[in-house]
Amino acid sequence: MADLSGTIGVVIADDHEMVRSGLERLFGTIHRAHVIGMAADGLEAIALCRKLRPGLMTLDVGMPLANGAEVFAECRRWSPETKVAVFTGFTSVSMLADWVASGVDGLFLKTCGEEELRAGLELVLSGQKYVAGDIVRRLEDSPPPPDLTLREREVLSLIAEGLTSTQIGDKLAISPKTVEKHRATLFEKFGAPSVAGLLTAAFRTGLLDHLNQT
Repeated sequence: MADLSGTIGVVIADDHEMVRSGLERLFGTIHRAHVIGMAADGLEAIALCRKLRPGLMTLDVGMPLANGAEVFAECRRWSPETKVAVFTGFTSVSMLADWVASGVDGLFLKTCGEEELRAGLELVLSGQKYVAGDIVRRLEDSPPPPDLTLREREVLSLIAEGLTSTQIGDKLAISPKTVEKHRATLFEKFGAPSVAGLLTAAFRTGLLDHLNQT
């Protein structure tokens, strides 16, 4: 289905009907592109990729039943020739960097303008890779997150959940004094003067994105 009668088959995967309809209209203006399927959840997207083996799949990061990363992995497994363009509303630097490193063919923010979106998708369809300009700027302008140990990550997550040092110690089976040492190290690594500043910096770098995915 990648190239049939001079056209490239496209599958659109997004759980919002308005987005699917908008992308379908956009592909109607792109030379050689032809929408051959649409999926409203991750499992349907995987099934369509296996069945249709499209030339291109546009993929929403946050979908029910299977998320974007899971769909991408299955798409690469069942139809490695399919190009994948990812759309995301998440703007954390670490998440965007992970998607760039994943090897997707295109990466766009959902706020991307129609002109850039069309041009970027045309490049992906032609075999090139494309990362939206706003994503490139975010990655270039943002400092990398500090290097944290596994224990420091655990303490950071529990601080974000509102636990006290005593509660964190009980949960991790360490003393409150050890927790306080980890807290002090976290403040130093993030250059934060308070818990609020620490959590703001941690969310900005994406180290606490998992708290928003439940």
